[in-house]
Amino acid sequence: MRKKKYPSDISREQFEQIRPLLEGARKRTKPRTVDLYEVWSAVLYLLKSGCQWRMLPREFPKWRTVHSYFAKWSEQDEEGMSLLERALKKSSWRGPYETGAQRTADAIDCGRAEREKHGHGGSEGL
Repeated sequence: MRKKKYPSDISREQFEQIRPLLEGARKRTKPRTVDLYEVWSAVLYLLKSGCQWRMLPREFPKWRTVHSYFAKWSEQDEEGMSLLERALKKSSWRGPYETGAQRTADAIDCGRAEREKHGHGGSEGL
């Protein structure tokens, strides 16, 4: 259990409201070896801070473990909404829903689209 608290943390009581939702995403093939609350707290930290996965503080589970849960929870259902979005809404968490890397990728894509709109960076003349 972590000793340090972060501004992105939610209480364990708040987490208990979303625990069943998050547990439903994983097939029960073997017992869970990581505290799901700690994984969720790490995801909230990443979303709030926008840090890189490998820069996740050591108090949290390993970044690869957190990333694998994040990837699973981020898969969209047939309604176009992810489990992550549902859990964030249900927990009343305030903050961005995307990581810093995703925001950077979006900014790069916007810049590329803007350059192409004005005729820069396209494949003309090749």
